[in-house]
Amino acid sequence: MRRILWILGLAVTLVSGVLSQETDGISTIVMAKSTSSWDGTPLPAYPTKNPEITILKITIPPGAALPIHQHPVINAGVLLSGELTVTTEDEKTHRLNAGEALIELVKKWHYGKNTGKEPAVIVVFYAGARDSAITVRK
Repeated sequence: MRRILWILGLAVTLVSGVLSQETDGISTIVMAKSTSSWDGTPLPAYPTKNPEITILKITIPPGAALPIHQHPVINAGVLLSGELTVTTEDEKTHRLNAGEALIELVKKWHYGKNTGKEPAVIVVFYAGARDSAITVRK
Protein backbone atom coordinates (compact mmCIF):
# COMPACT_ATOMS: atom_id res chain seq x y z
CA MET A 1 0.00 0.00 0.00
CA ARG A 2 2.83 2.38 0.87
CA ARG A 3 4.46 1.78 -2.55
CA ILE A 4 1.16 2.47 -4.35
CA LEU A 5 0.76 5.75 -2.46
CA TRP A 6 4.36 6.69 -3.34
CA ILE A 7 3.73 5.96 -7.05
CA LEU A 8 0.48 7.95 -7.02
CA GLY A 9 2.29 10.82 -5.31
CA LEU A 10 4.98 10.66 -7.96
CA ALA A 11 2.36 10.77 -10.73
CA VAL A 12 0.82 13.88 -9.17
CA THR A 13 4.29 15.40 -8.95
CA LEU A 14 4.92 14.76 -12.66
CA VAL A 15 1.80 16.64 -13.72
CA SER A 16 1.96 19.37 -11.10
CA GLY A 17 2.63 22.94 -12.15
CA VAL A 18 4.53 23.68 -8.93
CA LEU A 19 8.32 23.40 -9.04
CA SER A 20 8.79 22.92 -5.31
CA GLN A 21 6.34 23.27 -2.49
CA GLU A 22 6.16 22.32 1.16
CA THR A 23 3.02 22.38 3.28
CA ASP A 24 2.61 20.79 6.70
CA GLY A 25 5.87 18.87 6.22
CA ILE A 26 4.76 17.39 2.89
CA SER A 27 7.19 18.26 0.12
CA THR A 28 6.47 18.19 -3.62
CA ILE A 29 9.17 18.55 -6.26
CA VAL A 30 8.47 18.44 -10.00
CA MET A 31 10.91 15.92 -11.46
CA ALA A 32 9.96 16.48 -15.09
CA LYS A 33 7.60 18.79 -16.95
CA SER A 34 7.83 19.31 -20.68
CA THR A 35 5.93 19.46 -23.95
CA SER A 36 8.71 17.49 -25.67
CA SER A 37 10.60 14.22 -25.22
CA TRP A 38 14.23 14.10 -24.06
CA ASP A 39 15.53 14.64 -27.61
CA GLY A 40 13.47 17.83 -28.08
CA THR A 41 10.72 16.36 -30.28
CA PRO A 42 7.27 17.82 -29.42
CA LEU A 43 4.90 15.35 -27.79
CA PRO A 44 1.85 14.29 -29.85
CA ALA A 45 -1.77 14.86 -28.87
CA TYR A 46 -3.34 12.41 -26.45
CA PRO A 47 -5.42 9.57 -27.95
CA THR A 48 -9.08 10.32 -28.61
CA LYS A 49 -10.22 6.79 -27.61
CA ASN A 50 -11.00 5.78 -24.03
CA PRO A 51 -7.86 6.59 -22.03
CA GLU A 52 -5.90 3.92 -20.22
CA ILE A 53 -2.99 4.62 -17.89
CA THR A 54 -0.39 1.87 -17.48
CA ILE A 55 2.38 1.95 -14.87
CA LEU A 56 5.22 -0.56 -15.25
CA LYS A 57 8.18 -1.32 -13.02
CA ILE A 58 10.98 -2.60 -15.25
CA THR A 59 14.18 -4.19 -13.93
CA ILE A 60 17.14 -4.49 -16.29
CA PRO A 61 20.16 -6.55 -15.14
CA PRO A 62 23.67 -5.05 -15.36
CA GLY A 63 24.90 -5.03 -18.98
CA ALA A 64 21.52 -6.06 -20.40
CA ALA A 65 19.75 -4.11 -23.14
CA LEU A 66 16.09 -3.96 -24.07
CA PRO A 67 15.23 -4.86 -27.67
CA ILE A 68 14.87 -1.94 -30.08
CA HIS A 69 11.32 -0.62 -29.81
CA GLN A 70 9.11 2.44 -29.95
CA HIS A 71 6.14 3.77 -28.01
CA PRO A 72 3.04 4.96 -29.87
CA VAL A 73 1.92 6.83 -26.72
CA ILE A 74 3.30 9.47 -24.39
CA ASN A 75 5.22 8.04 -21.44
CA ALA A 76 7.56 9.18 -18.70
CA GLY A 77 9.62 7.37 -16.12
CA VAL A 78 11.75 7.69 -13.02
CA LEU A 79 14.87 5.59 -12.58
CA LEU A 80 14.71 4.27 -9.02
CA SER A 81 18.15 2.63 -8.99
CA GLY A 82 21.10 1.94 -11.23
CA GLU A 83 22.16 3.57 -14.48
CA LEU A 84 20.38 3.51 -17.83
CA THR A 85 21.40 4.81 -21.25
CA VAL A 86 18.72 5.29 -23.92
CA THR A 87 19.97 5.25 -27.52
CA THR A 88 18.08 6.11 -30.72
CA GLU A 89 18.59 4.58 -34.17
CA ASP A 90 20.60 7.65 -35.18
CA GLU A 91 22.86 7.20 -32.10
CA LYS A 92 21.52 10.05 -29.93
CA THR A 93 21.92 9.04 -26.29
CA HIS A 94 20.48 10.09 -22.96
CA ARG A 95 22.00 8.78 -19.72
CA LEU A 96 20.01 8.48 -16.51
CA ASN A 97 21.22 7.97 -12.97
CA ALA A 98 19.11 6.80 -10.04
CA GLY A 99 16.55 9.41 -9.04
CA GLU A 100 16.34 11.09 -12.45
CA ALA A 101 13.19 11.43 -14.55
CA LEU A 102 12.78 10.92 -18.29
CA ILE A 103 10.11 12.02 -20.75
CA GLU A 104 10.45 9.23 -23.27
CA LEU A 105 10.52 9.25 -27.06
CA VAL A 106 7.25 8.71 -28.94
CA LYS A 107 7.18 6.89 -32.31
CA LYS A 108 11.00 6.76 -32.54
CA TRP A 109 13.02 3.53 -32.53
CA HIS A 110 15.31 3.27 -29.50
CA TYR A 111 16.52 0.94 -26.78
CA GLY A 112 17.68 1.19 -23.18
CA LYS A 113 20.81 -0.43 -21.80
CA ASN A 114 21.89 -0.85 -18.21
CA THR A 115 25.35 0.71 -18.21
CA GLY A 116 25.91 0.24 -14.50
CA LYS A 117 26.96 -2.52 -12.10
CA GLU A 118 23.61 -3.01 -10.35
CA PRO A 119 20.10 -3.65 -11.66
CA ALA A 120 18.47 -0.61 -13.26
CA VAL A 121 14.94 -0.26 -11.94
CA ILE A 122 12.62 2.20 -13.66
CA VAL A 123 8.94 2.98 -13.12
CA VAL A 124 7.28 4.12 -16.35
CA PHE A 125 3.87 5.79 -16.73
CA TYR A 126 2.13 5.39 -20.12
CA ALA A 127 -0.80 7.61 -21.21
CA GLY A 128 -2.43 5.39 -23.81
CA ALA A 129 -5.83 4.23 -24.96
CA ARG A 130 -7.72 1.07 -24.05
CA ASP A 131 -6.82 -1.91 -26.26
CA SER A 132 -3.85 -0.07 -27.82
CA ALA A 133 -0.18 -1.02 -27.61
CA ILE A 134 2.17 0.97 -25.38
CA THR A 135 5.33 -0.58 -26.83
CA VAL A 136 6.06 -1.99 -30.29
CA ARG A 137 9.19 -4.06 -31.02
CA LYS A 138 11.01 -3.62 -34.31
